[in-house]
Amino acid sequence: MKFCRILTVVLGVWLLGTAVPALAKMAPDPNACLQCHADVVSASDFMDSVHGKNACTSCHVEVTDLDEHLAGNIEIGAVNCATCHSNEHRDHADSVHAESGIGCIECHSDIHGQAKLSGSKVAVVEKCSECHDVESYVQSSHGLAIAAGKNDSAACNDCHGIHGVARVPDPETSEGGAFKTAACIECHADEEKMEHAGVNPHAVETYLESYHGKNYRLGFPQQSAGCADCHSAHGVLPPSHAESTIGEAKIVDTCAACHPKATSQFTKFYAHGDHGDRENYPIMYYTFISMTGLLIGTFTVFWIHTLLWMFRGFVENRQKAAALAAGHEAHHIPEAHKQYRRFEKRHIFLHLTVIISFLGLSLTGLPLKFADQPWAQTMMSFFGGVHYAGLIHRGCAILTFYYFVGAILMSIDFLFIRRDIKAHPFVRLFGPDSLMPNFRDVRDVTAMVRWFFFKGPKPAFERWTYWEKFDFLAVFWGMFAIGGSGLMLWFPEIFGTFLPGWMFNVATIVHSDEALLATGFIFTVHFFNTHGRPEKFPMDFVIFNGQMTKEEFIEERGDQWKRYEEEGTTENYVVTKPSGVLYDFFFKGFGFLAFFTGITLAILMLYAFISG
Repeated sequence: MKFCRILTVVLGVWLLGTAVPALAKMAPDPNACLQCHADVVSASDFMDSVHGKNACTSCHVEVTDLDEHLAGNIEIGAVNCATCHSNEHRDHADSVHAESGIGCIECHSDIHGQAKLSGSKVAVVEKCSECHDVESYVQSSHGLAIAAGKNDSAACNDCHGIHGVARVPDPETSEGGAFKTAACIECHADEEKMEHAGVNPHAVETYLESYHGKNYRLGFPQQSAGCADCHSAHGVLPPSHAESTIGEAKIVDTCAACHPKATSQFTKFYAHGDHGDRENYPIMYYTFISMTGLLIGTFTVFWIHTLLWMFRGFVENRQKAAALAAGHEAHHIPEAHKQYRRFEKRHIFLHLTVIISFLGLSLTGLPLKFADQPWAQTMMSFFGGVHYAGLIHRGCAILTFYYFVGAILMSIDFLFIRRDIKAHPFVRLFGPDSLMPNFRDVRDVTAMVRWFFFKGPKPAFERWTYWEKFDFLAVFWGMFAIGGSGLMLWFPEIFGTFLPGWMFNVATIVHSDEALLATGFIFTVHFFNTHGRPEKFPMDFVIFNGQMTKEEFIEERGDQWKRYEEEGTTENYVVTKPSGVLYDFFFKGFGFLAFFTGITLAILMLYAFISG
């Protein structure tokens, strides 16, 4: 026990002996530093600075022995700010400032008296102005607001950041194209903040709905104008200002940067036109209302027609199957499977052109229509961007004009040139072989509706049904609506020489909504009428080979067959050489591919509407 006490005392004395020299070499007191460095560091300024609670050696970590330091035996290195400011250091390390050799001290020069910025954007602007020419910014709407103490406005750091200032990317790249818009959207998407600032609260929404904004959404912002292209990057000014890039004096030059032949008429385009704003954009509003009414009305009528037909056809098929199972046939048709020609080669070729052009237009146009959808962005990437999709779209538009002209020429031939029809052009126009609607179509519609509700037999149609006539005439309406508006959007500089720019806003609404009507109608109503109805599902091949059996002919177009029998011309339409196996195999494959492509697009459109 006595030995333990002695050992404890010895150890204590030893520890005290080693600790005293160590204590003598502790870090110097800041007051000791200030005795020599008072000419560099103001004690009061340092104590009031953000670093005031730190000792000198918190930064100058090499100074561990005052005597050695005074003797000049300690080499003082550069301060490593990352010791405390690791996040800022990491951001700065990847910045353009670091690339240029600009470190912390170049911006934080008065490091010993560094005051808290406390969110002061004025201080940020002043600091940036030490190296950068910020005159245009200082005189801009943003700069003047900051100087007036409105911190809601944008300062240098809002767009470029503070420590992680990146090099402004090439505007010809995707990153550069996005930068000139993304920085603006960051603030301007806040509608409440914009209303408080007296700025258009819907600027972002309307921009993203425009052609320019859709490019941005789809991931190809470099292929169209961004915010900075029109409003400039730093010298943003209201239109009323004489130096504004969107003011009356300079807006033509601003537009001419992308549209070299822009005129004052061209610049009347509503860059942020809102079709929901009746007060400020009445023409856009009523155009949108009209097109929406056309869409809703058309789809309501024909979708109801489709659903009624689908159910009635299903019931009829079950009745036929039950009759066959019982050993009964409704009627026996001699040579029921003998082939007759319904379409000539020119009709088949023209329809193939329609299919190719329409699918091409749909595949390249719908991603632009629904630019906010992930599937649209994927499809546009597949095409290589909006630019290449646009080339395909316009190529298909040329095909559309081709088949439209073809339909016109065939109509002229039918009315005035063909010798096999012995009738006056007016009689031909409203005769049974014409696609012009007549009073018979009213009777057929009435009979069809009665058949839907089990009130009468299915009508025996002539060469053309009322829904086929509607499809044909819709092409003419579509060419003026979609084709006309499409030409305006294709050649805006030409049309902008004699039309006011707001006509392009109208053209955009018409083109977009009419295209939606066309694609929705073709991929639902037309596909059902031709391929999806119970008696034809999954495909009516007649449009690909022009042939149909006698049984089909009589069942579907009984009055046409009856007329041919009365004229004694049925044998004129007999097919002597049916289409071959390879022909049928190829075109059935093509037909199913087109069909399922259309159905897929219809599903994607429905998903887009449901997902909002």
